[in-house]
Amino acid sequence: MQTIKDILKVKAAEVEANLEELMNLNGEIAPHLTEAMKYTLLSGGKRIRPVLSLLTVELLAGNYQAALKAGSALEMIHSYSLIHDDLPAMDDDQLRRGKKTNHLVFGEAAAILAGDALLTYAFEVLAGLEIDPEARIKIIANTASFSGYQGMVGGQVLDLEAENKELSLAEMQKVHRAKTGALIKASVLNGLYCSDYTEAEKDALLKYAENIGVLFQIVDDLLDLTGETEKMGKVVGRDEELNKSTYPKLMGLKKAKKAAQDHAEKAKSALNIFGDKAENLKDLVDYILNRPEIPQMIFKK
Repeated sequence: MQTIKDILKVKAAEVEANLEELMNLNGEIAPHLTEAMKYTLLSGGKRIRPVLSLLTVELLAGNYQAALKAGSALEMIHSYSLIHDDLPAMDDDQLRRGKKTNHLVFGEAAAILAGDALLTYAFEVLAGLEIDPEARIKIIANTASFSGYQGMVGGQVLDLEAENKELSLAEMQKVHRAKTGALIKASVLNGLYCSDYTEAEKDALLKYAENIGVLFQIVDDLLDLTGETEKMGKVVGRDEELNKSTYPKLMGLKKAKKAAQDHAEKAKSALNIFGDKAENLKDLVDYILNRPEIPQMIFKK
């Protein structure tokens, strides 16, 4: 029987192969730009967002190949956000996935344009999905909404504005629902829209995605506080350095851990209407809660 780690490895490899195929561009007018795009996009990572699309489409027995491309497009958008987030005008980071950040290798201007190119190419990929036109429009609109001013980009702005400010828990959650949670919702919904589904199934998967988004952020905050740069592939302690509001800072370490566990349980409970068919999505929750980079025993009682 495959473990969730095995499944993630297989799915991530499928995403990686699809991204490489999509980046095998013909007629490129600026090879240096393509190189900068590939540098971040093809730098590895767990590919959690596209994997969420794939596990969702499998749950609903939908169009797997369409979900693979839709998930790959979201990974392009995620990569563009990382490039821009690392810029000096934003978080000014030097390390991403164990490599120098994009702007340190290609320069700030090329990094900005590489991010722009990944964002626009993502929608070109979505426009070419071989799927029912109505579903394709839903996927494009869903991706635009959750990655734009009401989603990830809006969350990035709130995150910048929150530096050196004392936020309430509700204010911080508003930031993270947009910055982190929006693309996770988009990932699940893109898998859903590649399938036939009921409104009850959509509601259940949305509740799952919302709790996964919060869980992911809490664990990320804990890792920034307790993780190791070598294992994380990025410099830890940046939240404190930038004086950002985080779950451990506002709730304390013990309560933040408890909140992570609570959201993990809520995410899994939301999938009960699917019965045993949702085991992989449930196992993914436990994987996020106990990510390999997390110091041993952090969630042990």
